[in-house]
Amino acid sequence: MLSLPPRVGLGADAPSHERIEDVIYGRKHGIALTMDVFKPREGAHGTGVIYVVSGGWYSAHEAINPEVFGELLKRGYTVFAVVHGSQPKFTIPEIIEDMHRSVRYIRHHAERFGIKPDRLGITGGSAGGHLSLMMGLAGRPGNPEAKDPVDREPSGVQAVACFFPPTDFLNYGQTGRDLFKALEEELAPFKAPFDFQEFDTQTRQFVLIRDLDRRREIAREISPVAHVTPDDPPTLIAHGNADTLVPIQQAEVVLEKLRTAGVPTRLVTREGQGHGW
Repeated sequence: MLSLPPRVGLGADAPSHERIEDVIYGRKHGIALTMDVFKPREGAHGTGVIYVVSGGWYSAHEAINPEVFGELLKRGYTVFAVVHGSQPKFTIPEIIEDMHRSVRYIRHHAERFGIKPDRLGITGGSAGGHLSLMMGLAGRPGNPEAKDPVDREPSGVQAVACFFPPTDFLNYGQTGRDLFKALEEELAPFKAPFDFQEFDTQTRQFVLIRDLDRRREIAREISPVAHVTPDDPPTLIAHGNADTLVPIQQAEVVLEKLRTAGVPTRLVTREGQGHGW
């Protein structure tokens, strides 16, 4: 599976923290979108980190494991474990919208959570890393005319640190090899989140998008590499150079583009390690 990042244990000497479960950050199609908030009881310094609960674009509350981000809690970060609408029910474009909403919600309620709205980072592994990069590189401004005050907030973040993320669905593993070739091979178990749909206003139903040019355009839109600009936040990626599911080439191409744009970057290469280590 496109997996979660390696665990960092809480350890016996970990400081205690408060866990607020099932905070509703949005609603869609009659369901609630939730996150759990983890607040250090001591040493909190007002910086928040969004942890994207996602592996293969599958997300569930029971997948939240505080051991994964235990080191962040020990260092005084408030952690927001965000559960997004999950595949196979929802596709990646829909999932990305959930993530934008989560960032806006956290920022709007920064005072409630004891953080500064301009000190938000994001992390995740594999699919969670992809979504982290989308928030870092494709964050959006708020809509000042929005009825919901949450939607008036911007959805960008100030730092990205992620693990083995897909970044370029038009050049997957090598230049010119697109998503649709990868879906026949290493990404074959993950077809559902790429079943792009649109709403037919005449039939009043969702229909699959079958036009290949349109599908390629959506693949570009959901690729972090397509959204690089000079004002992107500092970005760190850790990746194994023996990863056959998400090749390290995916980290290299986005970081090279970020460096060219003048954005501070770092690649941590895990020698001989595959996906998820």
